[in-house]
Amino acid sequence: MPRIVSVWLEHWPVTRLRRAQSGLMPGHPDDAPLVVAAGEATGLRLTAVDARARALGLRPGEPLARARARLSTPLSVHPSDPEADAAALDRLCLWAKRYTPNVAAFGAAEARDGLFLDVAGSSHLFGGEAGLLADLARRLSANGVPARMALAGTPGCAFALARYGAGGLVPAGGEAAALRDRPVLALRIEPEMAVTLGRLGLRRIGELMDAPRAPLARRFGEGLIRRLDQALGHRPEPLVPLDEPAALGAARGFLDPIGHQAVIVATAARLMETLAPRLEAAGLGARALRLTLHRVDGVIRTLALALSEPTRCSVQVGRLLDLRLDRLGPALDAGFGFETVRLDVVGTGPITARQVDFSGGGRAAASASGLADALRQRLGRGILRLAPHASHVPERAEAVEPWRVTRVAPHHPVRAGTGLLRPLVLLTRSEAAEDMLAPDGPPQRFRWRRRLHRVAHADGPERIAGEWWSGATPTRDYYVVEDEAGRRLWVYRQAPLPMQPPIPAQTLTPSQAAGWFIHGMFA
Repeated sequence: MPRIVSVWLEHWPVTRLRRAQSGLMPGHPDDAPLVVAAGEATGLRLTAVDARARALGLRPGEPLARARARLSTPLSVHPSDPEADAAALDRLCLWAKRYTPNVAAFGAAEARDGLFLDVAGSSHLFGGEAGLLADLARRLSANGVPARMALAGTPGCAFALARYGAGGLVPAGGEAAALRDRPVLALRIEPEMAVTLGRLGLRRIGELMDAPRAPLARRFGEGLIRRLDQALGHRPEPLVPLDEPAALGAARGFLDPIGHQAVIVATAARLMETLAPRLEAAGLGARALRLTLHRVDGVIRTLALALSEPTRCSVQVGRLLDLRLDRLGPALDAGFGFETVRLDVVGTGPITARQVDFSGGGRAAASASGLADALRQRLGRGILRLAPHASHVPERAEAVEPWRVTRVAPHHPVRAGTGLLRPLVLLTRSEAAEDMLAPDGPPQRFRWRRRLHRVAHADGPERIAGEWWSGATPTRDYYVVEDEAGRRLWVYRQAPLPMQPPIPAQTLTPSQAAGWFIHGMFA
């Protein structure tokens, strides 16, 4: 379950200006009331005011000429700069990643004056959710950033409480009760829709929740119902985390929009060629890339590309992007075409010069990493592998982990000094062998999975015991047996643990009981 913190930055344009200008620090006695104004068809209009201007009765939306006419106090007027406000908000989002990697700035529906943080799984690092909120509020206040924040299970509920309430912490499942007294405008709907709902007597979200849905959907459309369901947690509302700033990037625009996959791939490869000399000068290679396609209607398509090893090869990048676009197919939706293609390097790694030998080990590792990258782009999922672990016990000797390239010799399937092969299939849990006939030596006959196996040949034993530092573990004697039908199995006899208390037979596990067990199968 997500746990979303909504941080509403009060008077964000004013705060950004106060912090940007050292001579206009909050609380300075010589400060004039600061206002931000934007030009409209009818003249300049206030878009943000500071606390002193608000105390004089100024409000956002008022014409600047009227404000000056009715006040004798001089005003410090600054032009509106939405791009600078957005850039400062992005920097604040990057700073907020100290609490969680999932940080997203407010969008147009939230007036772009705050941020969301998904703190599910990270709040315990700050003493719980209340401790995280307290630490975040303390740091923002110490840096002169006034804010009001709330924590809830949905972004809609957290935003409503932070922007139109007193903030606070909502327990899981308490979104409906917390939203009931909030105004309908807190659902991030258009102000005109909120006015119309008020005329119908639906001024609070609680009144909206109790009203029949079908008439609301017919009158106001699906958007109102969707916003209500998102705030209550009945519909998902995933956050789009802010991307890390790119280390390097290049872009190319087109007078005639492009849409063919081959042209997009060729353009990305040429952009990588322009970035390669800059990476080489720094001794780095690209570990993660981001391809951004700007459609002519303003829609942006983004593709992320992760690599097993750093690279500066444009051919390799183009081939992987071609596989990725093959997998997307019609989902890419070029529409009327893309007018700009941008390639950013968002992750780098060092590339050190290595002496090429005649053994082919470097080429084998490179081909293995290339295969893993190609499979990842083609299948759309991470590649896993079995990695050896330092343990004599077979079920603990290997573990599944994400693929990463290593330049060490592969683990040999033959145990040194014994000549006994390991099975290709190792059972997750050993299975008991029944009706075992083994007169003081290798097994001669046993029943496994309702089938009787008569042993034609057996090799062993190979004694395996657990590590002394892992506690008392039973000793096992392993045999490689081949039955009359040609099946080869890995069988072991387990000795009971010394000084073991009596355990009911139905609760015995292979790690506790004495007897014969099947542990693996050979080809």
